[in-house]
Amino acid sequence: MKIAVVNEFSARDKNPLIVEALQKTGSRIFNIGMTPETTAVSLTYIHTALMAAAALNSGAADFVVGGCGTGQGFAIAVMQYPNVFCGLIADPLDAWLFGKINGGNCISLPLNKGFGWGGGVNLEFVFEKLFSPGFAEGYPPDRREVQKESRDRLQVLSALAHRPFAEILNGLDPEITGVVFAHKPFTDFILEQGGDPDILKVFRQRC
Repeated sequence: MKIAVVNEFSARDKNPLIVEALQKTGSRIFNIGMTPETTAVSLTYIHTALMAAAALNSGAADFVVGGCGTGQGFAIAVMQYPNVFCGLIADPLDAWLFGKINGGNCISLPLNKGFGWGGGVNLEFVFEKLFSPGFAEGYPPDRREVQKESRDRLQVLSALAHRPFAEILNGLDPEITGVVFAHKPFTDFILEQGGDPDILKVFRQRC
């Protein structure tokens, strides 16, 4: 599994903890947001939500780990885009239930609110439960079929309710896309790992 990590500026100091915890899952990790050393740009959750959506819609990532101070802003922003199914995850039980029932492709972490002593350990437990065997199999067992039907319908609804992602990219405010396209770790990642020709065309024109 290819997992992209997108940190915004208010929680960039938590980036090493997220990456370290994710590495224990055995997945391929791509760190494409802000790190403690990032000074060239100042990404907000508006920017990182767009980055997360681009990673998923282009096929560059299978899963995105994002967040912000409370986790609320990123979760709301990223769900404005097609084919993104995000959960707000604060603890391992949230992670386990989201993985089993919703089977989404993105999570939003509260990285300042309540992030105190043992925060890094909590992240390890969150990822351990999130990516445990039986992802999207349903819970409890007698609800599995109903939950699968709901997930399938939600995918159809997302496709109906949104324009194609490449079209969205071309219509966004240049003040937003300019910051995002200037962040080289992100654009390099999309161009190297992405597979959607329409999205890649936009990136090649802008980068």
